[in-house]
Amino acid sequence: MTRLQEKFAGVADAKSSPTAQLEPRQLMRELAAFKTPKISRGSWELASTLLPFVAMFAVMLFAIDAGYYLALALAPVTGLLLLRLFIIQHDCGHGAFLPGRKSNDWVGRAMGVLTLTPYDCWARSHAIHHASTGNLDARGYGDVDTLTVQEYAGSPRLKRWFYRFYRSPAVLLGLGPAYLFLLRHRLPIGLMKAGWIYWIAAMATNLVTALILAALIYAFSFASVALVFLPVLLTAASTGVWLFYVQHQFEHGHWDKDAEWSFHDAALMGSSHLELPAVLRWFTGNIGIHHVHHLASRVPFYRLPEVLRTFPELRELNRFTIHDTFAMMRLALWDEGQRRLVSFREAKQLVRAKP
Repeated sequence: MTRLQEKFAGVADAKSSPTAQLEPRQLMRELAAFKTPKISRGSWELASTLLPFVAMFAVMLFAIDAGYYLALALAPVTGLLLLRLFIIQHDCGHGAFLPGRKSNDWVGRAMGVLTLTPYDCWARSHAIHHASTGNLDARGYGDVDTLTVQEYAGSPRLKRWFYRFYRSPAVLLGLGPAYLFLLRHRLPIGLMKAGWIYWIAAMATNLVTALILAALIYAFSFASVALVFLPVLLTAASTGVWLFYVQHQFEHGHWDKDAEWSFHDAALMGSSHLELPAVLRWFTGNIGIHHVHHLASRVPFYRLPEVLRTFPELRELNRFTIHDTFAMMRLALWDEGQRRLVSFREAKQLVRAKP
C-alpha cells in the first residue's frame, strides 16, 4: 500500500471528508505510475471506435432510401461514436493515447478531420485550458465563459443580456455547439497570430474534410449526406459540450485570483467526477473521471478506471450523476464571497443584500 493509499484509508476510518484531506501534489506524483500508454490497447480502442463509426455512417446513408426516420434513429449511436473519436483526439493532444509524440499527433490530426476540429489548434488551446483552470485572471481559453457576481453586476446592460443568452441551456447545448464545430473551428480563432502552423492545421483539416464530404455527396447526393452528417455531428457536439460544462461548472467548484491560485488544487478540486452507466462511460472514454484527468492529463483514458480502483476515495470527490447535472445548468456566476457558483436569481439577491 502506498503512502497516499494509507492516508486515504485513515480518512475512511475517520469518516471525514476526503476533500479536506487530499494532498493533490502527492496524488499527482503517485499517478505517474498510470501514465504509460500501450500501443496494443490504443490500437484496439481506435479500431473498436473508428470501424463501427464508419459502418454506422454508411448504414445511415443507405438507410435513407428505406425512410429517413430509420436513418435518423441511428444518429444517437453514430454521434456517440464520433464523440469517442473526439476523446481519442483529446488524449492524443495530451500525448496519452499512444507511445511517442509523432504517433499521437498524426492519429489526432486524422481524428480532427472527422470531428471537424483542427488538431494542432485545439491541442494548443486545450493545453492552456489545463494550465489555467480555475484561475480567475486567466479565463478565456477552452472553457465556458464565467463571470463573477461582481463583474456581472458592474457590466453594461447589453453585456449582461448577452451573458444571460450565452449561458442559457438552448445556447450552451444547441446553438453553441453548432457554431463551434461548423463555423468557429474553420479558422484558428484565438491563435491567429500564434504562428503559421495553426493556419496550416485549420486549412488542411478543412480541405480533407471537404474532400471526404464531396466524395460522399457525389456518391449519395448533397441532401442525403447533409441529412446524415448534421444530426451525427450535432449529437456529438452537444453531448461533448454538456460533458465539458458539467466537468467544471458545479456549485462548489474551485476558482481563485492568480495570487492565490494553485494548479494542483484547482485541477483536483475544480473538476468533477461524473459517474455514468457503463455503456456511457465507454462512449465518453471515461472523461467523466475529470478530476483525475486534470491532475494527471498524461494518464490514458482507458486507465482512468484503474485509478479509481486503486484510490477508491476519489470516487466520492466532486461526484455527480446525470440527474444532478440538470440543476447545474442554472448556475451561472461565481460568488467570490461564498466561493460557489450561483444562479442569476441568487446573484440578484446577493447584490441587493449588499449595503
